[in-house]
Amino acid sequence: MRHHKEILLTNTKDFKTQLVSWAQQYEEIVWLDSNQRLHSHATYDAVLAVDAFTGIQTDALNGFEKLKDYQEVTKDWIFGYLSYDLKNDIEPLSSENFDGLNFPDLYFFQPKKLFLFKDKSVTIKYLNCICDEVESDLITISSFSKTAESKVSNNIKIESRVSKASYIEKVTAMLSHIKRGDIYEANFCQEFYAIAQLNPLETYFSLNSISQTPFATFLKNGNQFLLSSSPERFIKKEGSIITSQPIKGTTRRSDNSNEDEDLKFALKNDQKERSENIMIVDLVRNDLSKIAKKGTVKVTELCEIHSFKQVHHMISTVEAIVLPTVSAVGVIAAAFPMGSMTGAPKISAMTIIEELEETKRGVYSGAVGYFSPQGDFDFNVVIRSILYNASNSYVSFSVGSAITSKSTPEKEYEECLVKAKAMRSVLEN
Repeated sequence: MRHHKEILLTNTKDFKTQLVSWAQQYEEIVWLDSNQRLHSHATYDAVLAVDAFTGIQTDALNGFEKLKDYQEVTKDWIFGYLSYDLKNDIEPLSSENFDGLNFPDLYFFQPKKLFLFKDKSVTIKYLNCICDEVESDLITISSFSKTAESKVSNNIKIESRVSKASYIEKVTAMLSHIKRGDIYEANFCQEFYAIAQLNPLETYFSLNSISQTPFATFLKNGNQFLLSSSPERFIKKEGSIITSQPIKGTTRRSDNSNEDEDLKFALKNDQKERSENIMIVDLVRNDLSKIAKKGTVKVTELCEIHSFKQVHHMISTVEAIVLPTVSAVGVIAAAFPMGSMTGAPKISAMTIIEELEETKRGVYSGAVGYFSPQGDFDFNVVIRSILYNASNSYVSFSVGSAITSKSTPEKEYEECLVKAKAMRSVLEN
């Protein structure tokens, strides 16, 4: 059971900065921030969960079953991530590529302390056993600085795991698979990395100030950190309604308003980008149809352009009504990994991705989010993210693009560099 307290905020931005700074004392943190972006599917504007009362971390073997048991026994708020490599739990696949980060494949915890932001108020939910700490915590939180440092002091030399020549060679090999009919589309990713010390909170604040996306995340599990400026929702469940919002199609922003509108118009009418998006929408529809009531899978938004600080994205929305016999974790397992980060057909795409990529994806292109006590959930797609293991000083970020028959390897490489810009600028200063 949890003790509830609601407070009205005079300045939400300042309080959020103070709260996330205060949270750094804990070994377990999940901070999810919509950056005040008003979108119709948001339940909360921001959420902070800290200090594990119970938790689970495991490798991919029986990962979804273990999570299902944990979620159903706990019947409380739980927060954490699903790594991309949980694909090996669902399908006869493996992940043998290099892994410099060594994060668990799955990690969730039940927080002692929880803060839920909506409009201009925050609801505080502490476990009853520590309810007497609420007032003293609020006093301590108010003593932290209200300013998030946007000027980061990193000066890191970023290395590329895959050279441009090697990237072009690998994409050409993927195009051969497409020509043979093995796949129609696959998301091919490459890693950038460094061995360096990082201030995770300072780096997160800087990354978030650049991007201000609706699925920003700061996650800490001991010495392991995820700093994310993700623009993409993977899947959400509210009551019996499930919603997935795949992104496929990206172009840069321009400071010149006329050029920016031209870029937006060009993306909206780009047949290659539209065909990529529609292929993934079909894949999502197929995934959701396995666990949805017959005839309820609907595309409510197709190939719409959404603008962010760094880029324009093409986003679609697929909704369905879930069968009452399907568990909360069962819904996620049916759609995992997300189509926007795999390809079509999904299993063939994942097999070819494993052959051609150099790095184990891990948390990248997995999902971070939460379950409520009622079994509702909301999960993002882990992209535009920096991963950091403080134990071995390994810093990593990956970017990818969708390869189709119309892809040009050089252009796909350039798209990856556009997506890498925010992370690179934060790390290299």
